[in-house]
Amino acid sequence: MNKEYDVLIIGAGVAGLYAALSFDNDVNVLVVSKRELTLSNSSLAQGGVAAVLDKNRDDFKLHIADTLIAGKFKNNLSAVEKLVEEGPSDVLKLKEIGVDFDTEKSGELSKTLEAGHSRNRIVHHKDSTGKAIVDTLICAVKEKPNVKVVENALVFELNKVENGFWAGILKDGKISQVGAKYTLIATGGIGRIYQYTTNSAISTGDGIALAHMLGAEIKHLSRIQFHPTAFAAENARERFLISEAVRGEGAVYLNCKGERFVFKYDERGELAPRDVVSQAVMREAEATKSEKFYLDITDKDPEFIKERFPMIYSRCLEEGVDMTKDRIPVFPCQHYLMGGIQVKTNAQTTVEGLYAAGECTHTGVHGANRLASNSLLEALVYSRSAAENMTEKLKKSGRVPLAKAPKLPKIEGKPLPKGIRTEIRKIMQDTYFVLPKPEKFQQSFSEVDAIVNSLITGNYELTVDFVEARSIAIVAGIILDELREGINL
Repeated sequence: MNKEYDVLIIGAGVAGLYAALSFDNDVNVLVVSKRELTLSNSSLAQGGVAAVLDKNRDDFKLHIADTLIAGKFKNNLSAVEKLVEEGPSDVLKLKEIGVDFDTEKSGELSKTLEAGHSRNRIVHHKDSTGKAIVDTLICAVKEKPNVKVVENALVFELNKVENGFWAGILKDGKISQVGAKYTLIATGGIGRIYQYTTNSAISTGDGIALAHMLGAEIKHLSRIQFHPTAFAAENARERFLISEAVRGEGAVYLNCKGERFVFKYDERGELAPRDVVSQAVMREAEATKSEKFYLDITDKDPEFIKERFPMIYSRCLEEGVDMTKDRIPVFPCQHYLMGGIQVKTNAQTTVEGLYAAGECTHTGVHGANRLASNSLLEALVYSRSAAENMTEKLKKSGRVPLAKAPKLPKIEGKPLPKGIRTEIRKIMQDTYFVLPKPEKFQQSFSEVDAIVNSLITGNYELTVDFVEARSIAIVAGIILDELREGINL
């Protein structure tokens, strides 16, 4: 695979695919997907995309205000303004290329309400909006003559040279290199550093680790969102999400006694932002000495529930729960990352030529807590901005051969000891989950830092398992380092 490209995109969720689609046909692009294209956190997104598409009933100022309130006013205002003001055109672009958003009988896009929003502004496709978007983008990208996609390939190293980058790629047990003038990291979240997460198995923070090893600034990685309504399946590491939209459509949150309780902790009740509801659940669990909690939407028409939430209805049935008749067992778990690779509003990192977009970044949009359905919008707006900025620079600089590639490392080495990832997950779950335990920050950091050093110096065999373990360890170490240093969350 030794070849040079104009642009290398690492990751193939909404951010990576939409970026690839945003380049002119004369820009040579390689997209590297760690697994098959259909597997990404983006595909798991349920609720929808928040955008001001009806200025008679909504406006930019309201969406900006809602985002700032949810983010505890720790957001970057210019980044939020860019998101809100540019986002609607990107959403309409998705509709134009074929995303089947739900519509009213009038033909107008249907818009629902989610926690933290003051207006119905979330457009959606049933309860599987992310999958609808990703599937459409995959088809569109495959038609682009200038875009090559490689699946089931893992970028294990990224080296900066004078006029670009060389990436080491592990595929089918063999390693190779590709070069690119510019690189976009769009590798998603870090969910697998926790015992329980709504994220897919691929969410090991690889892109953040690559950027960190290159010296890029990583900011507010400890801003992690714990979603209050993941299905409480016994011992399942990957827990499927019961969308915010279920509460938006009237579901109530009940404790072990069958009582509504969130209003005791916040006047907004079930429609308070996610961190507020998650904290309310943990405090109620302490008060009741029980982790049995439920969402109840059984007072709604069963046909409405099945039509509005077909995927959630089906998944609950697989677990023996009929949400039209039964309460849904739920409990908070790790869901989303608000910090990450620091980028400007054009998605540039602090490393020349390196860009990043999507959940792996810190744009400043989300502040201390993400407003529901702003994530897909952020992925669209900032990945498109990255593509535009890279295209402009390519036109100005022209094309020159890359500097010589560095020597590839040896693939042979010692087998990786078992249990490293399990140990890190246990540390993170115990130290930093919903209600943090500051007294454990220093000791937990020391333990994870020792693991990082052992992985980097241990001369282990270069495998997917090793790379992911290294990524998880590096990411957990950065988070715990922020916490012990008392960095403002």
